[in-house]
Amino acid sequence: MASDYSLAGHIVRRARLAGAAVLENGNPFFAPLDRLQADAIRAGGVLTSFANYDYLGISDHAAIRDAAHLALDRVGVGALGSRLVGGERLIHADFENALAKFVGTGACLTLVSGYLTNLTTISHLLGKRDLVIYDELSHNSIVAGVASCKATPMEFRHNDMDHLRHLLTEARGNYRNCLIVVESLYSMDGDIANLPELLNLKDEFHSWLLVDEAHSIGVLGETGRGICEYFKEDPERIDLIIGTLSKTFVSCGGFICAQKPVLDWMKFLLPGFVYSVGLPPVIAAAANAALQLIIKEPERVGKLQANSKHFLEKAKAAGLSTGPAEGYAVVPVHFSDMRTTMAASDHLMKNGVYAPPIVQMGVPKGLPRIRFFISARHSFDEIDRTVELLRSFSATLAKAPVESQAALA
Repeated sequence: MASDYSLAGHIVRRARLAGAAVLENGNPFFAPLDRLQADAIRAGGVLTSFANYDYLGISDHAAIRDAAHLALDRVGVGALGSRLVGGERLIHADFENALAKFVGTGACLTLVSGYLTNLTTISHLLGKRDLVIYDELSHNSIVAGVASCKATPMEFRHNDMDHLRHLLTEARGNYRNCLIVVESLYSMDGDIANLPELLNLKDEFHSWLLVDEAHSIGVLGETGRGICEYFKEDPERIDLIIGTLSKTFVSCGGFICAQKPVLDWMKFLLPGFVYSVGLPPVIAAAANAALQLIIKEPERVGKLQANSKHFLEKAKAAGLSTGPAEGYAVVPVHFSDMRTTMAASDHLMKNGVYAPPIVQMGVPKGLPRIRFFISARHSFDEIDRTVELLRSFSATLAKAPVESQAALA
């Protein structure tokens, strides 16, 4: 049968891709944020976004823009090749050294994609005689890395250290090497990994530990140094710390922090580094400027944490379901079904609050939610107003006739 490239065929394919009911009442995804902000200003209002990663509120800071402009003027836009064979810019080593010092490890290596960093690291480290055990709620980049490697995969129940111990007890002795993989601050639920117990298990069972700190650098700890500062543990005890430059560092790319001999080896053998270009100098310079701001102005971390706790406390007081979130930058609000979640997001958008739904991407189909990214830039008034909009939406839904609820659900 010939392929159907008609409009009707496109609609059918889109329905298959997104789920038949997801987009039938409008598309909240791929929103033109610049236009939405401009429209809100023209209407005499403001758009409050809870959809972006700018945790410390520095995405448009003058120091970051100046650093990017300076790098652009001095060396141009692109890295122009793999750093291994094409050479690198001075900013690469300067930034990596500064970031390693900030995190508390011996060295750091940057890559052009945060997603790629997990995928290439996990898939390259392990062979057929190895074991990889990962949290069931791990980010897709971790899952893809596990699927791409030759090691035997095992999944443990989310944040369940007893289950992880059970799997290690049963299986560790059958394999040459073992890698335990977790996120520090879980990106969909906002809860934190039990690092002290993970370190104990890693040592007891002679395993390696990889911690994805994508959402916790700049968020956890008194000065934003991440999960080790939060738990007062030595970062050198973690074998591999993975991070991203797209959150707190308001840029793009990923990084690995580890002991220097490990990264000296990876510089020559890690496929995602060797066979890809280096960070564009403009991006590296911007991320480095963001890092210097975080060091210079640690009060931003405190403001973020205060805002996050305020959001969580207000949401719970309003009777909203926030799951296991602990009040650090990521707070989900759960709804009973997909259509209610979509409707709640639409209600927020109509009232000047941008917070897209998470329905069939990134979370199980039966656990839809709106995920709120909190920023140091948010005000308590913005948070209170947003929570009140959610509370009033839920209250209206509860009072609606049964047939109206059924139509919505």
